[in-house]
Amino acid sequence: MIRRYQSHLLLITVAAIWGSAFVAQSAGMDHLGPHSFNAARFLLGALSLLPLWWLLRGSRGPQGMTLVWGSLAAGVVMFGGFSMQQFGLLYTTAGNAGFITSLYIVLVPLFSIWLGQRPNGQTWAGVALALLGLYSLSIGPNLAMNYGDILVLIGAFFWTAHVLVIGWLSPKLDAISLSIGQFIVAMLLATLAASFYETPTLANFSAAWLPLLYAGVASSGIACTLQIIAQRRVSASVSALILSFEAVFAVIGGWLLLDETLGLKEWLGCGLMLAGILICQWPSRAKPVTATAELAAGQ
Repeated sequence: MIRRYQSHLLLITVAAIWGSAFVAQSAGMDHLGPHSFNAARFLLGALSLLPLWWLLRGSRGPQGMTLVWGSLAAGVVMFGGFSMQQFGLLYTTAGNAGFITSLYIVLVPLFSIWLGQRPNGQTWAGVALALLGLYSLSIGPNLAMNYGDILVLIGAFFWTAHVLVIGWLSPKLDAISLSIGQFIVAMLLATLAASFYETPTLANFSAAWLPLLYAGVASSGIACTLQIIAQRRVSASVSALILSFEAVFAVIGGWLLLDETLGLKEWLGCGLMLAGILICQWPSRAKPVTATAELAAGQ
C-alpha cells in the first residue's frame, strides 16, 4: 500500500515530468513542425497507455458510443490546446509557456459559473494575482504582448475547456480509455494539418526521437499512470495544488537545458502567477469547484 507522503512524491514527480515536457516540445521543433511533432507525440501517448489499459481491462464497464463522442470532443479541444502551445513555443520560452498554460487552473473556476457554480473570494483573489502576474510576465512597452505568449494564452482557454469536458465525461467513462481515445482523435487532426502545412521526412522524426519519446511516453503514459496511482490516496484539491508546480519545473528546465533566463520583471510575474494559482487551489472547507478533473487526463 502506498502511503500518503509517497503519493505526494509521485505527484511532484508528475509535475516535474509535465514541466520538463515544455523543454522537450521546444527542442523537438528544431527538427519538426508543430503539427508533425504533435501527431507523433499523440501516437506515442496512445501507444504508451495501452499496457495500462490492458492491465485494467477487468475494471471497465461497457463504453459504447459515449466513448466515441467523448473522445471526439476531448480530442478536438486537446488538439487546439497543444497546437496553440506548440506554435507559441516558436516565439516564447518554455518557462513563459509553462506559467501561462497553468492559468487554466485559475480559469476553470471562472468558466464553471456557466455550470451553476460560484467562485468564492479566495478564487477571485487568486485570479487577480494571476492576471497581475501575466501582465508582469508578458506585457512589454506600449502594452504589447509577445506573439508566442498570446498563442499560449489562447491555448490556456482550450485547456480550460478540456478540463471542463473531461470533468463532465470522467464519471461516465473509463479514464484510460478516454485518454487513449482523445490522443487518437488529436493525432488524426494533427496528421491532417501536417499534411497540408508541413513536409516532414523520416530523417526529421529520427532527429527528434528523444524529445518525442519524452513528450509522448514520459509526459503522457508514465505521468498519467503515476497520477492515477497517486490520486488514490490524495484529494483532488491537494493533487491540483501539487501539480500546479508544473510551471515552476518548466522554468527550471528552460534554464538548465535551454539556457533561458528571466529578468526581475519576469520573475515577479512568475511569482504572482504561482501565488494566484496556489490561492485558487488551496484546500478550503467548502467543496472546491471542479478539481481540474484529473488535470486534463494527463497532459
